[in-house]
Amino acid sequence: MRSLSADTKDALAREMPAAEHCRAALAGALAHYARNKRGTFTTQRAAVARLFWVLLEDRKMRPVHKVAGTRLHRLPSYEIEVPKALRAAPPKPRRRCDRILDVRAAFLAAGSLSAASQGYHLEFVLFSEDRAQRLGWMLRSLVGEPKRTLRKKRYVLYYKDFEAIVGVLSTIGAYGAVLHLEDVRALKETKNRIHRLVNSEVANLERATTAAAAQRRTIEFVAEAYGMRKLPRALREIAELRLAHPDETLAELGHRCKPPATKSAVNSRLIALAALAARVHGGQGKAAAAASGKE
Repeated sequence: MRSLSADTKDALAREMPAAEHCRAALAGALAHYARNKRGTFTTQRAAVARLFWVLLEDRKMRPVHKVAGTRLHRLPSYEIEVPKALRAAPPKPRRRCDRILDVRAAFLAAGSLSAASQGYHLEFVLFSEDRAQRLGWMLRSLVGEPKRTLRKKRYVLYYKDFEAIVGVLSTIGAYGAVLHLEDVRALKETKNRIHRLVNSEVANLERATTAAAAQRRTIEFVAEAYGMRKLPRALREIAELRLAHPDETLAELGHRCKPPATKSAVNSRLIALAALAARVHGGQGKAAAAASGKE
């Protein structure tokens, strides 16, 4: 199954710098970041191995060896013997374009990129502190200070901020990955906005349902304790409409009034019914207290 990291690396590996000093910077950085303890360039991406092989001057004498995968690392790896001239750490490049290619080489050799549901993540996993310090200087000079951690005796430089990740990818020329991340962010924002709207609508519906139920109980009490015929026409009309249409909104009830009433007018009439119910209930309480005192 293809991954964002794999697609990004394969796309970058197809980009060959035009200037000779840029090609030399890229070859030196690839040898530096992907060289193992045996002095061999190793990668799990065939495109990256092919790029490094093409950059070598004596490539005919240094074939690419494919190593079968293991249970721990199922993907095969590709190894190339590093020339003696590239085994020492290259000096820090002065040109900005060479520093960009140094970071590109670090991503090709030791980088990974993901845009999972938990968030965005770009990291570089390095086997030595001097490589981490070198790459940290490069990133700081081009984009910004990365975060650092130590994981299983390996030095990890990483970014989680979306803008910082896009900055790194844009700098090294990974524009396809940038467009993909932009699409992912747009989709996430759209989903989040829909969830917020749905949650808000559900909350509004629950509040309206609760309020309508309370209004029906109030009207039923007024009808029993006071009498619907005694109500003014406007209050009687809205009371009857609420009982007949328990699920409708205030605006919908207003449209049924004759003549039609505004939402504010309907609300005012329901408040008046609630006030009447409170007075009737209070009067019943006083009457009950007086009757109890006589007895």
